[in-house]
Amino acid sequence: MTTPKRTDRSRTLILDAADRAFRELGFVNVSVEEIATRAGLTRKTVYNLFSSKEEIALRLIARVEADDSAYRARMAANEDVLKLLEIVLTDSAHWCLANPSLARLALAPAERPSLRPPPDRPSFQGLVRDILVLGQRQGVIRRDDDADFMALVLLGIYGQAMLSALSGGSFGEGETRHLIRIVVEGIGERSQNRSGKP
Repeated sequence: MTTPKRTDRSRTLILDAADRAFRELGFVNVSVEEIATRAGLTRKTVYNLFSSKEEIALRLIARVEADDSAYRARMAANEDVLKLLEIVLTDSAHWCLANPSLARLALAPAERPSLRPPPDRPSFQGLVRDILVLGQRQGVIRRDDDADFMALVLLGIYGQAMLSALSGGSFGEGETRHLIRIVVEGIGERSQNRSGKP
C-alpha cells in the first residue's frame, strides 16, 4: 500500500479543516489563517496548494459531488427513477442545510451553468442528467426532450427552492416529493382527452 504524497495529505488536511470551519463559522467569517491553523499548517502552505479561500470552497463542493457511487449503484440496479430523484435531492437538501455557506456558493455560481455537465469531473448536474436518462429508458421521463436540458430545468427549480430554504424556510422529504411531482407532471391542469374524459 502506497502512502499519499505530502502535498495530497496537506490538501486533505486543508479541505477537512475548511469544511469544519465553514460549518461552524460560515464561509464569510473564515480566513485562510483560520483554515491553516485548524489544519496544523502554515498560511504559506495553504496558498501554495490553493489560490484562495474560494478555491478551497469550490474543491469541497467538487469533493461532495464526486461521491456519487451509492446513487450510481442504485441506477445500475435499475431502481425507480422518481424515488431515486427524491433520495438524491433530499440528500442534497440535507447537505445544503448542514453547509449553508457552501450551499449558497454551489446554488448561485458566479458563472451561468452550461447546458452540459462538466465532462472532466463528476457533478451533481451530471448525476441528475444520468438519472433522467435512466428514467427515459424506464418510460417514466419524457423522451421527446433532451435530458441535459431537463436536468438544468429541474436543478434550476431545486436551486431556487434550496436558496429559499436557506433563507429561513424548510426543505424536507415532503417538499422534495412535491417539487419532483410538479416538475414531472408539469404546472398545467391535467389535460383531458378529446372525448372530455380525464
